[in-house]
Amino acid sequence: MDPDLAIVVVNHNTGDYLARCIASIASSAGELGTEIVVVDNASSDGSAERASPAGVRLIRNPDNRGFARAANQGIAATEAPMILLLNPDAEVVGGSLEALVKVARERPQAGAIGVLVRNPDGSIQPSARRVPRLGEALAHAFLGPVWRRNPWTRSYTMADWDRATEREVEWVSGSAMLLRREALEAVGAFDQGYFMYVEDVDLCTRLRRAGWQVLFSPELEVVHQIGVSTLGQRGRMAFAHSDSIYRYFSKHRARGGAVLLKPFVRAALWLRALWMSALSGRRPS
Repeated sequence: MDPDLAIVVVNHNTGDYLARCIASIASSAGELGTEIVVVDNASSDGSAERASPAGVRLIRNPDNRGFARAANQGIAATEAPMILLLNPDAEVVGGSLEALVKVARERPQAGAIGVLVRNPDGSIQPSARRVPRLGEALAHAFLGPVWRRNPWTRSYTMADWDRATEREVEWVSGSAMLLRREALEAVGAFDQGYFMYVEDVDLCTRLRRAGWQVLFSPELEVVHQIGVSTLGQRGRMAFAHSDSIYRYFSKHRARGGAVLLKPFVRAALWLRALWMSALSGRRPS
């Protein structure tokens, strides 16, 4: 029987988290026909081997190819009409995969669907957001780390919404994202020019421009332990994040007169990365 849902997990040195992720998928699948693919980006901790029970296909990369490229590998290795991308440090804790797929079938214009994501302490991760305008983005970038409840960050993260209801949004996080294969075939998969970060914003932007909807649904709930595979690399990741934001700005926002802002945006992002790198050096890794 052809599978209803493909689950693609990109892994890099996540220890026992990956095994727990795979186990949570199996317990939530219900009667769905599923295919599970783990794409391992050159892990050295044995995590991929420990999380490869029968029925899980493991693709081993000889080097760390980043999220976008590895996710595309996993998507290409599957056949189901729906693909769930799930981070290896995430676990399904509520709802069901069946219910999420049912939402997708009932919303044929939904190219991507995000789910309810919580932190380990139960608080909500703002995994469905707006795409901020330049001024709002800069205010969030520099004020967010020291004043989390500033109005620009709250607007960007849609902080006044409790995530209890389904709604159309501008982008959803790739940490737990259901994708329609038909939509990916129409607009293309992840842009592999992003090594980490913002590739999900880019894909959702392309989907919306092509007429597809991006939805949030609380029918599936996951707990996400952010940044397990990048522990001890916060400084380097700050620069990777800034590079990805600049790629997005250059690709989607630098039109007409906005082209003249590219040097300013690049300098601002570089300064923010330096600042975030300095802040990370004061925290325990």
